[in-house]
Amino acid sequence: MKTGRRSRETAYVITDLTSREASPQRLAKIIRSQWVIEIRLHFVRDTAFREDASKAHTEHGPENMATLRSFAINCLRAAGHHNIAAGLREMSYEPFTRPLTLLGLR
Repeated sequence: MKTGRRSRETAYVITDLTSREASPQRLAKIIRSQWVIEIRLHFVRDTAFREDASKAHTEHGPENMATLRSFAINCLRAAGHHNIAAGLREMSYEPFTRPLTLLGLR
């Protein structure tokens, strides 16, 4: 909710850039690019795959499942799907053929 008040937030950043290279504008651009990664991958994994509710919590299970989810997202994006949830639904219509076709295996 906007209140019309101004606020200021101070962020401290550790970088290997020199003081000339690390302008506020450049640092902001670098930080925003990290958020693009967060939104495009982690948010999608959390919403489309309900990753936070996953029951895989032991040994390498979480890492393996995250890898498989990322693989699925990347395959769908490479096939032109911008909406991952819609792409997953489309694949589920024919679960024994469409995913194989997507991977070029059928």
